Amino acid sequence: MLEASGGYERPVMSALSEAGRQATCVNPRQAREFARATGRLAKSDRVDARVLAEMGRALQLVPGRPRSAERQRLADLTAHRTDISAMIVAEKNRLRTTQDQWIRRSISQHIKTLQASLAKVEAEMEAVIQEQADLRDQAVRLRQIKGIGPVVSATLIAQLPELGDLDRRRIAALAGLAPHANDSGHRRGKRRIWGGRGTIRRTLYLAALTASRFDPRFRAFKEHLLAAGKAKKLVIVACARKLLTVLNAMMRTGTTYQGAIS
Repeated sequence: MLEASGGYERPVMSALSEAGRQATCVNPRQAREFARATGRLAKSDRVDARVLAEMGRALQLVPGRPRSAERQRLADLTAHRTDISAMIVAEKNRLRTTQDQWIRRSISQHIKTLQASLAKVEAEMEAVIQEQADLRDQAVRLRQIKGIGPVVSATLIAQLPELGDLDRRRIAALAGLAPHANDSGHRRGKRRIWGGRGTIRRTLYLAALTASRFDPRFRAFKEHLLAAGKAKKLVIVACARKLLTVLNAMMRTGTTYQGAIS
């Protein structure tokens, strides 16, 4: 077992896979909470290694499925695209608050450079998908739904490889779209989503915004929830969870969008 550490764990996971060894990577927060739950407040490499070993045995964690080189490259490209997008947003925010004309020209030029880099990354993401038959088939199936375009499908393929392998509750939890109870005694708190893979949650939320406008089935689902008095943001989250459920069924059964919802 390893802890995720910002990508530094990837070479180790790859080496273990090439050597025929099975391994799984866990969220550092979960490992730390397990350590505290077992009374280990100290933190060192030796303590962490022992905690990870005990955590794997106690929770009976299943070894992760190794990514292919193509899927790993696609994951790196989608992460790079996310970084570039964040830089563009930051520079545009600076441009709105900067008065100095020289600085404004400099920021504008930087934004153009970043936008050109973004286009190149997106083109490379598509090239990776089109070069591999299995990735290409998955992308074609995912893009049958309005709201799932090249970027969204590439992100799902790269960063949610479990799609189609888990049931709807587990895949929702993995994507951070499962509502968690907040009850105590007679108190019934609001259910909230948290945890999971933030990139996937944000990606599906944006896809659900489009699907709930242009896809008849998702639009009807949204209007039904709005008519019931649900908050708009909660409705879009529900649409995102429904979208994930449909995509998961499509990938599991190999059916088309219409076949998955019939």
